[in-house]
Order: sequence, then structure tokens, then C-alpha cells
Amino acid sequence: MLNEDARSDVNALLPGRATEAGTTRRTALQAAIGLGYAAAAAPLMAQTAIATPADGLDAGEVSFTVDGFKVPAYRAAPAGKTGLPVVLVIQEIFGVHAYIADTCRRFAKAGYLAIAPQLYARQSDDPAAYAEVARLMAEVVSKVPDAQVMADLDGAVQWAGAHGGDLARVGITGFCWGGRITWLYAAHGPVKAGVAWYGRLVGQASNLTPKHPVELAPILKAPVLGLYGEKDTGIPLDTIDKMKTALASGTAAAKASQFVVYPDAPHAFHADYRASYRKEAAEDGWKRALAWFKAHGVV
Repeated sequence: MLNEDARSDVNALLPGRATEAGTTRRTALQAAIGLGYAAAAAPLMAQTAIATPADGLDAGEVSFTVDGFKVPAYRAAPAGKTGLPVVLVIQEIFGVHAYIADTCRRFAKAGYLAIAPQLYARQSDDPAAYAEVARLMAEVVSKVPDAQVMADLDGAVQWAGAHGGDLARVGITGFCWGGRITWLYAAHGPVKAGVAWYGRLVGQASNLTPKHPVELAPILKAPVLGLYGEKDTGIPLDTIDKMKTALASGTAAAKASQFVVYPDAPHAFHADYRASYRKEAAEDGWKRALAWFKAHGVV
């Protein structure tokens, strides 16, 4: 899910020369997971982009294997601690770039083991290098099966459990594309709560995306807090109403789910590195997310 703020302007973000494939070849350091901003999300709003230091944290790239494939991920956790609550941090459409890694560090500062798997890894080794949203959608995102994503998230949970995480206390949060995945995993996986930031709720069924949140709402296994923007041109408010109706007829977790719609906020209002950022809504949403996890036993 994107809006007009996701413009393509490679030169405003990262050095490099565009290739015929529509990507930018960057240095090895920039291409590493969690480093550098996604080219297609340009221009970078440096004055609002948050940089959370890694001091006191174990942070950086890790990997785990699912069905014989090594899935890269960024993780951050308080250094030297175990028995930690776990939060899965699900990428925007742009993959695991600097903003998602920074969000992991913010959770780690709050006492979590946060892990963000690169969920397009089988389709692209560097989705953040794409300079054009349309090409990223056509060549990568549209080829990612929901079943693959669910299996990779299961793998991330297992990795966390073997590296200091408490699997009795797992939450999930996601942004944009990851907001939709948050709803799906709350119906699928071993989580106690979810927080979905402006994830699309309805859509056309396909072989790769057979069901959308509105179809899965009645069978949620964990309650989800939906954080949405009133001015999000890609997620009409009537789809939130449809989701509320579906939730009301579902499981106890479905009935416990809630929405907060921020007046005048656009899509991607939490993305502090983009022009869509709305500081007041983003900070309020973050506080609500932490409180939601606490209220539902993740902390």
C-alpha cells in the first residue's frame, strides 16, 4: 500500500548509478540489511528521520533457515539479557531498510527482542535498491506468497526463542504492507497481540494472496490494534467499517481488537524519514502500541 509520498528520487537518498533493471547498485555497506533508506521512498526527510543508537544493545544482521532457504533479518535486543518479550517488526513495502532497523532498536530500548525478517528475500536480495515503486511492485512484491511470509515469520519466532526470547510473550507489528501481514499473522501464528499500522484490509483474492484481513477477522487468535490515518487515500474509511463488522462476529480476540483513526493523518504517518510523517500521531501511536502489548501479556 503506497501513496503519493512514496516518490522515486534515488539521488536524494543514496549515491549510485541506475541500471537498466531500474535498481541502483550501492556499496556493500549500504546494501546490508537495515542500512540505508529505500531508494523508492525518496526524498529523505533528514530533519525528521529518527536515529536510535545501538549502545547497550545486541543489534545487527542475523539469519535463520526455512525450508532450506537462509532468511536474513535485523534484530535488536538489550545486550546480555534473556527471557525477553519478542516483537516481530514487519517491513513496509520497501523491505528492511534503515527505518525498520531503527524501529527494532526502539523496541529493544523498551526491553524487547525485536526481529525484522527480510520477507522478500527469495524474490530479491535487495528490494531497497529499487528506484521505482512500480518496478518494485511488479518484479518483487507481487510475487511474494502469503504462505511464504507466514512460514518465514514462524521461523523468526523460532530463532527468537533460541536466542533469548520468551516464546510465551510474542507480539507483532507492521507498517503499510506489513500492517496487512500483521492481521494475517494474528490469525495464523503464536502471538499474543498485534499492532497494525495502516495495513490494507480488503483486496482481490489470488493464488498468492488467497485471503485478506477482512476474511480472516472472525478467526483471529490474537487481538490487533489498528492504527490508521483519516486522510489515507489508499485505505478508505469504509473498509475500516467493514473490518469492524467482521471482527464483531468473531472470536474473543477478534472482538477485543480496536481501531484508532488519526484525524488528518495520511498513509505512512509513522515513517519519520518521509514527508508523510506526522509527529503527534506517530508518537501517540507508539505509546498505544507499547500499552497494547503490555495489556495483552506481551510484556
